[in-house]
Amino acid sequence: MEIAIDTSSNTCSLCLSHKGEIINELVWQTAKTHSVETTPNLACLLALAKVKPDSLDAVIVAKGPGSFNGLRVGISIAKGLAISLDIPILGISTLEAEAYPFACTGLPLRPIHKAGRNEIATALYQETTTGWLRREGEHLTTVENLCRHTNRKTLFCGEIPTAVVEEIRHHLGNRAIISREPLPRARFLAVLGWQKLNNGEKSLPDTLQPLYLQPPQITKSRKKEIGPK
Repeated sequence: MEIAIDTSSNTCSLCLSHKGEIINELVWQTAKTHSVETTPNLACLLALAKVKPDSLDAVIVAKGPGSFNGLRVGISIAKGLAISLDIPILGISTLEAEAYPFACTGLPLRPIHKAGRNEIATALYQETTTGWLRREGEHLTTVENLCRHTNRKTLFCGEIPTAVVEEIRHHLGNRAIISREPLPRARFLAVLGWQKLNNGEKSLPDTLQPLYLQPPQITKSRKKEIGPK
């Protein structure tokens, strides 16, 4: 059996699968408290399925881009399982997990996450006659620049902010198909991960790191000035 872990955003999910077939899953909303919720929810998921951790054969985890702290939590838990159980681990792009549910459309798939500073995180995927392809790697851009280089009908998906949706529709009109339905990414990590593991792909626990496209925004503390009044 495999366990898939996604803590890329405030919508978290876990999925237990057997050779890519879904057994059980757990989805919850968090207020940036990934560190105190993920491990208990993982224990709950395994208990509900009456599965012991030593029955797991692989762990699949979303590696980002996404929440700075959320990704650290998910990958740390995944590494802990892989090392303690001596099982394979595989990190998969969060954007790829967003796009994969729409592979059957055959369209270019453009997952989008808000990245801050007027930028978005995106990549480009497509299911073709030769299989599932990544046409563009994960990168930062602006909506205006993205639309300027979109010349054919494309499906946009993911946790897309309303303002970004409106801008895409303004620039692209009917060339843009937009899906904002929240889908539990762990379910698709499980399916996609099993395929990749079967093809010999895996990550090394020592080197697997979150995929950050920009440094975290750190707010400096405001110290009280001391001096003569």
